[in-house]
Amino acid sequence: MITYWQQVEGQFTKTKKENVNEAEPLWIDARNITRDETTQLQSEYEIDQESMLDILDPDELSRMEDGEGYILTIVRVPVYDPSAETHYFTVPVGIIIKGKTIITICWTDSEVLKDFGANRIRNVRLTDFPSFIVQIMNRANLNFLRYLKEINRRSTSIQNEMRFEIENTEIMQMLGLEKSLVSFTSSLKSNSLLLEKMRTTRLIKFDEEDIDFVEGVKIDNRQAIEMADTYTNILFGVMDAYSSMISNNLNIVMKKLAIINLVMMVPTFITSFFGMNYELPFQHYSGYMPIIVVTIMCVVSTFLANWILNINRENRKALQTARKITRNQKKKIKQEARRLKKQERGLN
Repeated sequence: MITYWQQVEGQFTKTKKENVNEAEPLWIDARNITRDETTQLQSEYEIDQESMLDILDPDELSRMEDGEGYILTIVRVPVYDPSAETHYFTVPVGIIIKGKTIITICWTDSEVLKDFGANRIRNVRLTDFPSFIVQIMNRANLNFLRYLKEINRRSTSIQNEMRFEIENTEIMQMLGLEKSLVSFTSSLKSNSLLLEKMRTTRLIKFDEEDIDFVEGVKIDNRQAIEMADTYTNILFGVMDAYSSMISNNLNIVMKKLAIINLVMMVPTFITSFFGMNYELPFQHYSGYMPIIVVTIMCVVSTFLANWILNINRENRKALQTARKITRNQKKKIKQEARRLKKQERGLN
């Protein structure tokens, strides 16, 4: 979808293509772009096909380069999509400056660009294209920080649920958060290199005010990188801990099964031995004596197996301590998880 925007008294106003004032700067916002719209932009503004392919490449890194008659800047911005396999990810946004026109191209929807069209960002001047690019990067940093906090809260909620029972769904959710954090880290570092290049580039003229703004954006970018690194290390440590817990629980289960097999081996051997044309023991005794003897043997076997299974009292105490968690605590954790899910849905 292609929309045309111009500023009227400092506010972005959507206009039709035929009503565009050519004397004023124009912002063309192309999001969820189709093949026909891509061809239209290429032919109308003489954009190279290679540049367009780079913009539409989901793995393209941030950079700034000089095209034939235009300046291309690619910035990576965060996106939240609850219907995607990985809810939080990053996409490239291509920014093309040609004459009095600035074009932003993204193959999916972007909350960063949506905020500009909704006039949620102050002090945006369409007459100053370098400042407009820095404003996009600044808004992207703020969204990075907000999404990182949401990822951390979501991770904490999943960990609370995994305290009671570890299921495959929760493990897959944690893996999805790991992917998001890795994607955020690489994109933030790529944007950091672009900010460094803006201070020394000759492609776009940045005045002193813009350079100061770039320095402030660099600080936010560095903070987001540190947060992403911290959350990534914490999440990796948590996943390693849960992997050890799963292995330990499996070892305990296998140990119990081995003990049960050893205890049941004796009666299995006896019944197999006397099933081969041998006289059964106690068959010459009258009354309930055979039944009493067999019952005593079964009770002894049961107590023996129970004693062997609970011979490690430390594990038994740990299980008893874990069972002391009250139902109210479980309800609070589930309520917190539901609240976080509602917040995530509200972002859409």
